[in-house]
Amino acid sequence: MVAVQRFDVVLLNLDPTIGSEMKKTRPAVIVSPDSMNRSRLKTVIIAPLTSTVREKHPTRVSTVFQEKKGQAALDQIRAVDRTRLIHKLGSLDDKTALRIRELLVTMFE
Repeated sequence: MVAVQRFDVVLLNLDPTIGSEMKKTRPAVIVSPDSMNRSRLKTVIIAPLTSTVREKHPTRVSTVFQEKKGQAALDQIRAVDRTRLIHKLGSLDDKTALRIRELLVTMFE
C-alpha cells in the first residue's frame, strides 16, 4: 500500500467511472487529512489533476507540477480505495497547497 500525506501527488487509476466523472489513469492530489491517511482506513480523499485549464472556474486551483500546468479539480473530489493508487509522484508546493486548503474551506462552509 502506498503511504501518502496530504498534498502528495499520486498516480492513480480512476476507471471505471460513470457519467461526467474524470476517468483514466491520471495524477491526483491527496486532500484527506493526515490523521485519515495514517489510519487503517482503506480509502483516501483525492482531487484529480487535469491539464485542461478552465479559466475562472470557481472550484479549480491552478497548479504547476513537474513543469506541467494544470488544475486541481476540487469539483471532482472523491474517496478512492488505496488499491487505485499506483505510486507517489511528489508533492505540491506550499503556496498551491494553501490555495487548495482555502478553497476547500470555502466550498464546505
